[in-house]
Amino acid sequence: MKLLVFSDTHGDTKTMEQVIQVHQDVDAVIHCGDSELDFSYFENKSVHVVKGNCDFDPNFPNEITFQVKNETIYVTHGHLYQIKSTLLPIYYRAQEVQASVVFFGHSHLLGAEVNNGILFVNPGSIHQPRGRKEKSYAIVEKLDKQWRVSFFSEEHRLLEQVHFEC
Repeated sequence: MKLLVFSDTHGDTKTMEQVIQVHQDVDAVIHCGDSELDFSYFENKSVHVVKGNCDFDPNFPNEITFQVKNETIYVTHGHLYQIKSTLLPIYYRAQEVQASVVFFGHSHLLGAEVNNGILFVNPGSIHQPRGRKEKSYAIVEKLDKQWRVSFFSEEHRLLEQVHFEC
């Protein structure tokens, strides 16, 4: 399984489209909110997208859950779960929906961790990064019994890579 994950693009369709073009071999493309676009922009695209605190089109859902290759994926922006101070509320929600992977944004800080068998990933932002100067997105792969999370710059240069046992 291979997933492309964005968040907090804030209207930067050019970079988003370039990244999607480079990573055409993924099983799913996920946007964790704050696209600042109309929902209609995504209607003919194969992108799983949620509403962020800067998205005002009422057609965006606050959260989505879907399956990719026997993994339950949960996506939300994070602002409704106080992710800037704790992951506990989003962890509880992940348990409720029986997610094995959680994608969120909002903080513009890239990061990944596993908590009680659930993988949590924030891809950072390809528009306004915080905590580092490089804009970022993530490629998340499940390889046998291991998760590999790779964070890339907008120029597709590897910034960080972490591995977790499944």
